[in-house]
Amino acid sequence: MPSGKPLILLGFDYGLKRIGVAVGQRLTGAASALTTVEARDGKPHWDTIAGLIGEWHPDALVVGIPRHMDGTAHQLTEAAERFARQLEGRFRLPTFRIDERLSSKAAETALAERSAERRGRQVHAKAEIDKLAAQIILQSWLDSRETTHDDGN
Repeated sequence: MPSGKPLILLGFDYGLKRIGVAVGQRLTGAASALTTVEARDGKPHWDTIAGLIGEWHPDALVVGIPRHMDGTAHQLTEAAERFARQLEGRFRLPTFRIDERLSSKAAETALAERSAERRGRQVHAKAEIDKLAAQIILQSWLDSRETTHDDGN
């Protein structure tokens, strides 16, 4: 990374059953929904995450941290923070956190709009919502770095 800024990033929408994953580039400032990783009782399938990291070779990771609208901790806040720490420890990559208020709601809305465009079909697999929420989380992180000209720290 010649500029010291992350070039490839993976973004995560943590959940107890599924973790949405997105990929993005700092150069283009764009994020794309990628996949979901199964979790059992909040414990991710680490081999799948390791495979994604091996495939994409990200320079950094971004984890959405859920909070209530008033900024107070959500029931999943600590679990998402723990997930972020585990990612950082296991893969030795910079791991940034971002407030993810309303990312899942925004993903549901976006999917509903897409379905309406596709002849009114309203089938939303939860996995689709999770990976789209990860895209929204990562895109928010990328956008916030673009507007602040921050180095990501």
